[in-house]
This record gives sequence, structure tokens and C-alpha cells, in this order.
Amino acid sequence: QNIVVCATTPNGDNQAKLFIEQKKIPFPVDNHNTNEELAIGYVLIGNGLYDEAIKHFSLLLQGDPELVSAIYGRGIAYGKKSLQEAIETFKEALKLKSDFIDAYKSLGQAYRELGDFESAMESFQKALMLNQNHIQSLQLRGMMLYHHGSLQEAIGNFKRCLQLEPYNEVCQYMKGLSHVAMGQFYEGIKAQTKVMLNDPLLGQKASSEYLKVKYLREYSRYLHSHLDIPVAEYNVDQDLPGNFKNHWAKNLPFLIEDYEEQPGLQPHIKDVLPQNFDSYSSEVQKLICTADHLGALMQYDTPGFLPNRRIHRAMGLATLEVMQAMHRTWSNSKVRVNGKTRQMQWRDMFDIAVKWRRIADPDQPVLWLDQMPARSLSRGFNNHINLIRGQIINIRYLAYFDNILDFIKDRILVYHGAYNPRGLLEVRQALENVNKVEDLLPIMKQFNSKTRDGFTVNSKVPSMKDSGKEYDGFTITITGDRVGNMLFSVETQTTEERTQQYQSEIESIYKDLTTKGKALMLSTELGDADAVCNLILSLVYYFCNLMPLSRGSSVVAYSVVMGALMATGKEVIGRIPKGKLVDFEAMTTPSPDSFSKTAKSWMNLKSLPSWYQSLPSVAETFPSTRTMIEVLNTDSSSHCPKKS
Repeated sequence: QNIVVCATTPNGDNQAKLFIEQKKIPFPVDNHNTNEELAIGYVLIGNGLYDEAIKHFSLLLQGDPELVSAIYGRGIAYGKKSLQEAIETFKEALKLKSDFIDAYKSLGQAYRELGDFESAMESFQKALMLNQNHIQSLQLRGMMLYHHGSLQEAIGNFKRCLQLEPYNEVCQYMKGLSHVAMGQFYEGIKAQTKVMLNDPLLGQKASSEYLKVKYLREYSRYLHSHLDIPVAEYNVDQDLPGNFKNHWAKNLPFLIEDYEEQPGLQPHIKDVLPQNFDSYSSEVQKLICTADHLGALMQYDTPGFLPNRRIHRAMGLATLEVMQAMHRTWSNSKVRVNGKTRQMQWRDMFDIAVKWRRIADPDQPVLWLDQMPARSLSRGFNNHINLIRGQIINIRYLAYFDNILDFIKDRILVYHGAYNPRGLLEVRQALENVNKVEDLLPIMKQFNSKTRDGFTVNSKVPSMKDSGKEYDGFTITITGDRVGNMLFSVETQTTEERTQQYQSEIESIYKDLTTKGKALMLSTELGDADAVCNLILSLVYYFCNLMPLSRGSSVVAYSVVMGALMATGKEVIGRIPKGKLVDFEAMTTPSPDSFSKTAKSWMNLKSLPSWYQSLPSVAETFPSTRTMIEVLNTDSSSHCPKKS
């Protein structure tokens, strides 16, 4: 019974009483003591103590296996640990109480977090059949539709949500975002302005929508004023003010000194009109269908990633545009970039993908970190990913936990080999029993007096151009005082020095790639194509380890890989294996060669069919933001041949 005791601290008690008074417990029972015990479980969840909550609810269920509220509570707590168990638990609650709306909503959300769109839709649908005005289900379903790339349907859900609750900030923000993403700027900015007027009350914490909306509105205005200017004539990274970009990428409150607002909407620039698929020529239709197919090959088959059709199309078009641009470059043609006609540089190649990734989801700042103001760069930009935080496990990276654990063990042994050779054997034996990251902390404390609350380990990335030289890769941090209260995270630091090291590496590979690519256009030797293929993958290996973008580095990198490989006459057939991620694969692989081998095994390269060469030019077909948004809006579902 000690679990209950530790939960009922005076503070916990009061929270539990409040919980009951505010009628927050789903399906309270007649017994007051049971309700109090239920409330304690929900308070534990509220305080982030998910393991304790699971134990607490399980104890209650031993006494009464059909206590629906305890089953549901256990499901909520599992949602932070294991979505699969959460899903089973919500289903169990629904067996006992088939009209439990919140359980359908939570089941839908668990499927959504897993990345299972169809099952999530079905669960939200059931919740809304029981109550068509269930705001949370409308809001969650709308957000999922947005992130699935179904913007028109998403807007329908947000409108319905706002009819029922006009001040719902999430629905208002998402409605504004969806409109702008589709090029409907008047409606979009109207909705965004409503969120901005919703100032938090004194002492109230501002919502994340309120914090983000000013950036979105400014960026929306910028997009609107550039709708019809050819994309090759301007550069977002150079146009947006440095402090604005810095604050936006870091998700800081919008407090920017001397900020000059973007111009308001100009009436002569009309909104983007819906584009019918049939209005495109048959060649362009083929281009779009090919892009859809290529984009789908970039989809991660990993829990936590929801397929997004809009991003698929955008990145498929990026891949084709990269292929065409590389082909031009290797045939000695120039490209048009930032208002200049010149030889293509490595950054231009990535910028093609960045441009499409940006337009596919205007909510996310996809910005080059080295183009940030010097002041914020000198302090370093951190790309930070929590793998375990407290009791929450990040399911997206589970496949890499063992990899990273082995890597940490290696570094610990190297360290002790150098500084504690006599104790090496003992350390090695202790490490052999460690199967989970959590078990490392006690061992580190035992063998290294300096390890009070945690330790960090750095990975190294070997240089290709100066053999023997190494660069800083990423930093792994493990802190905490016990299992269940621990932070296990990785981050890459974008300092000026590190950026220059990686860029000189990328620069040198790109130069080599251009020379070999030009030679490849003239030769028929198979070996040449393979050498070029390895260079492309090596270049992306350094790009992923550098993490030069505020968002989207991974899909940008992969579309560049696919496009450049297609320029060498190779088609990617294979999908990314279950659980694997492009950026993490590069970060946890010790050398560009081994990364190349792995990536080639995923991609299953075949000879590129010749019809790819006759596809229309992506850059000429979609020269402006307007034409890019039009093609992302168009519905090809009943037109493209189904690929297996």
C-alpha cells in the first residue's frame, strides 16, 4: 500500500480534493474513498509521475477490475510510455463502456501519435458520432488532418470548432495556418489577428498559439507580397530580419526591438485559386504523379511519424528539381539563383529542397542557421532532442537507443583506458551488465567520483579531406539522480567554428562531385556512377551531422540524395526501413563510407527509366510561390496510377 501513502502528500491531497470538486474524474462512483483514490491517480499524471500513476491505478483495479475510470487513467499514463499499451487499455475501457466519448478521443490521439492515420480517423469519428459537438475531437481531428496534408478538410473541422467555441485559440490559429498554407491569405490573416487580440490575462501563461501567431502573421504577409515574384529572384534567409529569424527558430516570445512589420496585404495580389488537376497538361500531370510516388519513398516507417501527403508531393517535386539542376550543372549549364545566373553551389542544391519544404508547411521555420545574426551564432544554436525525459520516452528514436548505448560504453572504456587503466577490467565487467541507458548512471557514479548528477559524451566525425582529423559530432547528455527522474538527450551545437569545418568538408566533396559528375555525363563506365553515388552520400553524411537548418534537415537531405542519384542515372526503389531515420543514421554511423553502405542497402538502386529525362522542368513549371502552392493544393488522388 506504500504507493498510496507516497502519493497523498498534503499537496497531493488538496489537488485530489479539487479534482473531485471540479468534477474532473470521468465516471465517478458512489463510494467517496474510491473517488478520492481515482483523483490521486489523475493528480499523479498531472505531475508527470506516470509510472506511479500506472501502479496506483493497477492497485485500484486489483480491488475492482471493472473500474472504468481507473482503466482510462491507466491508459492516459501509458500514453507517455508505450502507445501500444495505451491503445489496448482504452479499448478495454470502451468494452466496458461503449459510449465513453473521451476514451474514443484519447484512443484517436494515441493512434495519431503512433502515426496511424486511418485508425485515428475512425476513433475520432466514433467520438463525434456520440457527440457531434465534442470540441476536443474536432480540434484534434482537424490538427491531424492538417499534418496529414488534407488542409481543406482540416479547415472544416476548425470552423465547426469555432462555431461551438468562438474563442478556441488552437482552432483559430490552425484555421489561420491552414488558409495561409493553401494561399487564402485574407481569411488566414483574419483568423491569425483574432488570436493576437486574445491577450493572456494578468498572471496567466500565454498559450503556444499566442506566442507563435505573430511570427506566422509576419511570414504570411511576406509570402503574400512575394506570391508572384519568381522564386529564383529572391532569398527568404536574406530578406527576413535577423532577429526575427532568430526568435522564430528558437520559439521565443515576439519581443524584437525596432521591428519593422511586413507590409499589409495588397489588394492587387489575389489569393491562390483552387487548381483543378485536369487543367494541367498531361506532361505536368505525369510530373505531379511521379513526385507523389517519389515523396512517399521518403516516408519514415517509424512510430511517431504521420504520413503527410502535402510534404510527399513537395519533396517529390524537390527531388525532381534537384535531379534536373544537377543534370544541368554536369552538362556545364548555369542556374538562376537569388537573382543571379551562375554555376550551382552545394547550398543551391539544398536550397531547392528547402524552398519546397518551407512552402509545404509555413508553420515551421526552415532557416539556415549560419545565416542567423552573428551574435546568436557565436552563442551557438542547439538542435536538441530529448530521448528520455523524466518518465516520458520519445518513441521516434527507439531504434537508436541500443546503438547510442553501445557508443557510450565504448567512449567510457576509452576514457578509463586512458585515465584509469588499472580499473579498466572492473569497468568493462560492470558495463557488460548494462542493457538500458538508465542503468548507466549508477555505474558512472561508482567509477568516477566526478559524476555527481550526470555526464556527457561527444561523438566524433572523421574528416575526408584531412585524414586523421576529427570534428565534433553530437553531444549525448545523461543526467538524473535515479531511474524515472532522468534526462537522456542528444544535441548538435551550431557554432561558427564547427559550421566552417563542416562546410569546408562539404565544399570539397561538392567540388569533387561536380568534376566527377561532368565526367560521368561523358562516360559509360559503371564504376564511375558508383564513385559519384558515394560522394553524394558522403556529402549528405556531413550535412546531417552539421544539422544546418532550424527544421527539416532530414527530409531536405534525403530529397537531395534521391535527386542527385537520379541525375547519375539511378532510381531509388527501396523504402526507408522500419524504425530508421536518415539524420540519426548519419549521426550514429562512424564514417561516411559506412553511411554510404547503409543508405545504399535501403535504397535498392536500379537504372533510371529514360522517360524521367523528358519530364517538364520543375523550376519552369512552378516558378513562383503561387504556382508552387497551386500544385500542392491540387488533388491527384483519382488521377495517378496506383504504385504498389
